[in-house]
Amino acid sequence: MKKRNGFTLVELLIVVVILGILAAIVIPQFSDASEEAKMTSLVSDLQTIRSQIHLYKAQHHHGAANLPGTVSGVSFKDSMTKYTFADGRLAPQATGDGVCDPYLREIPKNPFDGLADISSTAGAGDLSGGWHYDPTTGAFNANDSAEHAGL
Repeated sequence: MKKRNGFTLVELLIVVVILGILAAIVIPQFSDASEEAKMTSLVSDLQTIRSQIHLYKAQHHHGAANLPGTVSGVSFKDSMTKYTFADGRLAPQATGDGVCDPYLREIPKNPFDGLADISSTAGAGDLSGGWHYDPTTGAFNANDSAEHAGL
């Protein structure tokens, strides 16, 4: 009798079927983890931006400039990422009396759509992507879909 080294076709098929079953069980768990990671990133970004808006309000306690993006000619993005005076105007340089440091290095991208755009219309606004900032209330939310717009 000859001794054979190797696997039969049936043995290989059984191994392939078992690996397929294991893959079918494991792969959906990874896709759920991806969604959870995006949601965690979204919540973290919102907490960071909202806390920086509160810091801005505390340091810019002069009337209409109390909220970022409310001074004429200064956008929300500029208010949060550039040096400003206490009255909300942009500061030409980083030093001097009454100059406030930037509150964010940059506006983060919304993890669900990859956009850093900020719509700032009053009310619900356009849910086309990025973020939504309401300059009348100071509310900052995700603006990618009805599902995440309320965050």
